[in-house]
Amino acid sequence: MAAKFKIGDKVSWNSEAGKVSGTIIKIHTKNFDYKGYTHHATESDPQYEIKSDKTDHIAAHKGSALTRIS
Repeated sequence: MAAKFKIGDKVSWNSEAGKVSGTIIKIHTKNFDYKGYTHHATESDPQYEIKSDKTDHIAAHKGSALTRIS
């Protein structure tokens, strides 16, 4: 099972543009629509909305795609 994160945690993830970092701003525990796509989330496998540090872009990822950074 993926690590649990909380709002305000700093995380990084891989994107098409390379390694990206940002701050978790929202946690979803139920399916939600984002950018025209249904993201699947549950209490045991939530999805996280993350605001990029460099571009202010908002991304949504499962915890398994994220790495906590200090």
